[in-house]
Amino acid sequence: MPWMETSETGSAPPVDGAQDSEHLSPLHPEVFRFSADMYIRRNALTISTGDHAIHTLALPSSGHPMRVLAAEDNPVFQSMLRTMLTKWGYQAVIARNGTEAWRVLESEDAPRLAVLDWMMPGMDGVEICRRIRSANREPYIYILLLTARTESQDLIEGMDAGADDYLTKPFNAHELRVRLHAGRRILDLQEELLKAREALREQATHDGLTGLLNRTTILEKLDDELSRAARAGTPVSVLMTDLDRFKSINDTCGHLAGDAVLREAARRLKSAARRYDSVGRYGGEEFLVVLPGCDASDAALQAERMREAIGGTPFLLASQPISVTASLGVACVSHCTPEALVREADDALYEAKAQGRNRVVVHAAAYSHAACSTP
Repeated sequence: MPWMETSETGSAPPVDGAQDSEHLSPLHPEVFRFSADMYIRRNALTISTGDHAIHTLALPSSGHPMRVLAAEDNPVFQSMLRTMLTKWGYQAVIARNGTEAWRVLESEDAPRLAVLDWMMPGMDGVEICRRIRSANREPYIYILLLTARTESQDLIEGMDAGADDYLTKPFNAHELRVRLHAGRRILDLQEELLKAREALREQATHDGLTGLLNRTTILEKLDDELSRAARAGTPVSVLMTDLDRFKSINDTCGHLAGDAVLREAARRLKSAARRYDSVGRYGGEEFLVVLPGCDASDAALQAERMREAIGGTPFLLASQPISVTASLGVACVSHCTPEALVREADDALYEAKAQGRNRVVVHAAAYSHAACSTP
């Protein structure tokens, strides 16, 4: 039974149990609120399966009801939509005009399902569709457009503006519920795709063992910071960190223990870094740390903190605690290529190894802030 359909005499369908309903206008909001409630109670939405069995269409269970924006300037339809959406397990967010609807959809926690009336004061539904799609924001907002227009050209205009679905007034409650269910299913699928994309991005940019940035990404971060420093005239420092005698850990404790040491070393380096520093696994037991805005003196202090973070307390392995130390090389310039800066940090690291390990060495050119030497 379509909502807003009238009998042959032009009056609204009678509402059972409504007190004094004969004294109210058929279009009075209270009549429609009670009518919508009674209709939904008596007409559970059903779908027929292949064997003609009838099943109630249920929404996916979740901890919180999904929020749905219902933008409608007619108070009768506002009341009806609120009642139906609540009965179907959604949380209704009502907007009384287009401007209010757009303000809701612009917010950070905007509902991901929207039912928009075509004609509204302030801004019509089609214009809202255009603005949402031009913003190209994520997560995606699924839009169902409501209108009394029935011409095919109107449908084309609404869909071209960015609407995902289209429903004409008077509409059937069953049909609205099915379309909302389909919209939610599409949003759930898109959320799974976004999670898969994020997982792929994580795999492409992070080291699988330690969770730090991988070699390619940490060098890209360094390149970005050097470009920013060249514009601002500020220094950038890098720390090349190597775990001392790591091969002996693998040989005596096994490779699984070696992996555990690498993970714990990565965690300690990350904890000792500043919020805006970048830490990556350069290769094997070597780590690269990018320190934007740090001159040589500050970088040396930060390197000492990281050396202490690794060697200050033993690493607790499953079999036994083990002492691990690290050597660090520091390089600093105001402008340089990433490769040249890494080479200077690597040279300083080798010098730290030559001096007996478990120490910090700053490259000789770091205090001058000169450009890196060319090979």
